[in-house]
Amino acid sequence: MGTLFPMIMLQTLLGALDNLWHHKITERLPVSRSASGELSLHAVRELLYACIFLGLAWFQWRGAWALLAAGVLTLEVVVTLADFVVEDRTRRLPASERVLHTVLAVNFGAVLALLAPILGAWWAMPSRVASVSHGAFSWILTVFAVGVSSWCVRNTLAVLKLRRPPEWVREPLLAGKSASSRAVLVTGATGFIGGHLVRRLIRRGDQVIVLTRNPDRALDRFGPHVRIVADLNLLEAHARIDAIVNLAGEPIMGAPWTQARRRVILQSRLDTTRAVIALMARLDRTPRVLVSASAVGYYGVRGDEFVDEDGGPLPMFQSTLCREWEAAADAAKTLEARVVKLRIGLVLARDGGAFPRLVRPIRAGLGAILGGGGQWVSWIHIRDLIRLIEFVLETPAARGPVNAVSPTPLTHSSMQHALAKALRRPLWVRLPTALLRSAVGEMAQMLVDGQRVVPNRLVSLGFHFHYAHFQEALPNLLRRSDAQPQVRGAAAGG
Repeated sequence: MGTLFPMIMLQTLLGALDNLWHHKITERLPVSRSASGELSLHAVRELLYACIFLGLAWFQWRGAWALLAAGVLTLEVVVTLADFVVEDRTRRLPASERVLHTVLAVNFGAVLALLAPILGAWWAMPSRVASVSHGAFSWILTVFAVGVSSWCVRNTLAVLKLRRPPEWVREPLLAGKSASSRAVLVTGATGFIGGHLVRRLIRRGDQVIVLTRNPDRALDRFGPHVRIVADLNLLEAHARIDAIVNLAGEPIMGAPWTQARRRVILQSRLDTTRAVIALMARLDRTPRVLVSASAVGYYGVRGDEFVDEDGGPLPMFQSTLCREWEAAADAAKTLEARVVKLRIGLVLARDGGAFPRLVRPIRAGLGAILGGGGQWVSWIHIRDLIRLIEFVLETPAARGPVNAVSPTPLTHSSMQHALAKALRRPLWVRLPTALLRSAVGEMAQMLVDGQRVVPNRLVSLGFHFHYAHFQEALPNLLRRSDAQPQVRGAAAGG
């Protein structure tokens, strides 16, 4: 066993690297519908490895029991060969994965060669399962067994999820017909806002093109009702695109705003917006309008001051982010396209965005006031936001910055107390501003500072809000029977 155990440890560590780097991070198999067959084989193989590890760690399989041990090893070889075939049929493996698979196969062959004389010795003994211990190696193999068992469970759950009907079937998505049908390109289409918008456009009868980094996710969400592209360069110059709605961007909330994180957040927005402008420039017919997301973070921290579209940015990250994002979108003006920059506030919906995260602790009786509670929250209901996007698409007078918020901002404390009252829960926790700033740094501005933003331009254009007041929106947001198709993630931050 002296050489065998180190070889098994090497096999396990290489397999873990393959699972984590290739299957999870780079290839994203757990969310790829075409990978359900491959994941099924992975789950079976991981279960077999768990049995092998525990079987070798604590037992000797003597006499006829040696046939069982040999059978498990043989089955692992068969499953691995089947996995090789399925992988080649369903996806193109990167070179690093092929090399790693070759090393794994060679190493496992060496493991089998070392096990063969041990199985032969067991076969010659009277039939029984004998308990043994190999000291630290037994415990290491036990840890490995627990690890591969967890991956087995994870892959099994992923397979069950992937093999259920796609979202567009579970939540029926019926294409409408319209005499004024448009061709609309939507970036960030699989995000929270984008998902709602695409469904609305499809129901209207528009032809929708979605740009996404995850075509499998888009296919699950929208099925055959949209054209899916992973790269705008794949669109032909003669493609018809009447309007573009640009929502793509790395979520601004999450990890602290380190310099590296700031670069990722900003570059994700600039890269997509510049790619959109480049597409508009090479199309035979330039789209009439570009609606590009921004955020109320453009105005920075403004205290109790009412801020409309004439307000300027401040020298802080969230302002700089939005200012540069909007400047990139303004390049479309040189192509004689109408540009609308939506400065979006806190978007509220039952099925995604910030609202479920606001409600969850209050439901559990753990609701809290962040900081002083007097910071203003400029918000908008998701239905009004989607109607608003349609409105600016159709309204030639809509151009430049537009505050996509309800006309009645409220303080954070007022919002939390209204939620607690509606849910009949106490609200007794208060998290000091200093604690939040020390925990997340400048990102705490999103939590304890705010902007009192008003949508003057929308009002002057005649847009009517269905949910102008938070108390009007609250029954809809909390009504379980009024659920929309579930969408995760966020398109725009600020």
